[in-house]
Amino acid sequence: MAKVRLNENEEIVATIKKGLKATGGYCPCRLERIEENKCICQEFRNQIADPDFEGYCHCMLYYKEKE
Repeated sequence: MAKVRLNENEEIVATIKKGLKATGGYCPCRLERIEENKCICQEFRNQIADPDFEGYCHCMLYYKEKE
């Protein structure tokens, strides 16, 4: 099972969480307020499901480690 954790940079985490609060839970890095952009966004859920993917989500809040 994939391990997903917060970014180690607390400043980035605080900034993104503040943005999420301001947008009602939508990724602050995306313009469209659609279900696919609600945190955790569809793009990152797809990346989590990919066993070969390792890296950060689009807004750098989460990091997925390879299985």
